[in-house]
Amino acid sequence: MNLVEPKLPKAATKAVAKAPIARRSTRQERAESLRLKILAAAAKVVGEHGYAEASIGRITESADIAQGTFYLYFESRQALFDVLLPHVGLDMVHFIGRKVKGAGSFYAVEEQGFRAFFEYLRLNPGFFRVLNEAEVAAPVAHAAHMKLLAERHVKSLQRSIDQGDIRNFEPQELETLAYLLQAARSYLYLCHIKGKSLKKLPDWVVQTYMKVVRGGVN
Repeated sequence: MNLVEPKLPKAATKAVAKAPIARRSTRQERAESLRLKILAAAAKVVGEHGYAEASIGRITESADIAQGTFYLYFESRQALFDVLLPHVGLDMVHFIGRKVKGAGSFYAVEEQGFRAFFEYLRLNPGFFRVLNEAEVAAPVAHAAHMKLLAERHVKSLQRSIDQGDIRNFEPQELETLAYLLQAARSYLYLCHIKGKSLKKLPDWVVQTYMKVVRGGVN
């Protein structure tokens, strides 16, 4: 008996013809994906155990890869540490950037950015250890991270000058102002959040910070 293959309706035939073909990732994409996986594992391990205890074995175990694979991407543990903080720091910068997007005045940007910094640390509790210990364990990474933060903050401050929100500061003073504002965030985190039961910065701390900003930055 001859079996006749049933014909699909025209609409179904067209749909099949137009259906996208899944694209295989390239070797370069797979390599970058694995590199990011190692960096994510390193951030997790350093955040939990610190740089001193973040061995290659612990990192590769967390990433679920062989130790030999690690050396295809980083020549040493220190080479990884030297790029770790700028990598995770950029994630924080983008997070804060999304939170302040659309804010009008300088003061709105500063308050929303201030709150976003603490929200990011709440969501990523290991980040502060990656940052804090890097000054000794990975000074190259620490310097790169601080430079990135200062450059981004200076650009924001310069926009505030251009739109007339800030009038009493000269362009050459903006980097110092940026460092002062950033230092306040880190110190307040140490005072009010780190090692304490509080998970959210109290509103009165935000209000105090903004009183100082409003009274001193204009």
